[in-house]
Amino acid sequence: MPGVTDSQQARLTAWVHGRVQGVGFRWWTRSRALELGLVGSASNLSAGRVEVVAEGPRDACEKLLAALRSGETPGHVEHVAEQWSQPKGGLTGFVER
Repeated sequence: MPGVTDSQQARLTAWVHGRVQGVGFRWWTRSRALELGLVGSASNLSAGRVEVVAEGPRDACEKLLAALRSGETPGHVEHVAEQWSQPKGGLTGFVER
């Protein structure tokens, strides 16, 4: 995002493809997000994907995205697609859906 500084708030939506359902992936993602002070959710989608929505400081969101791509997640991540947007607000905590 042009003009975005690390301290600005952001919303990250990431779609994680691979073997990421039924392996503790959403719990792991929730733990990482809470450590980074982010709010949002990790939800199972059709075709075995997980959607991660996180809001908070841009640098914390980038750290979560890096963790999703780190190879240290439960299961096996093949690909992570990302979308950045302005935070919508109204989220509390980080939930697994």
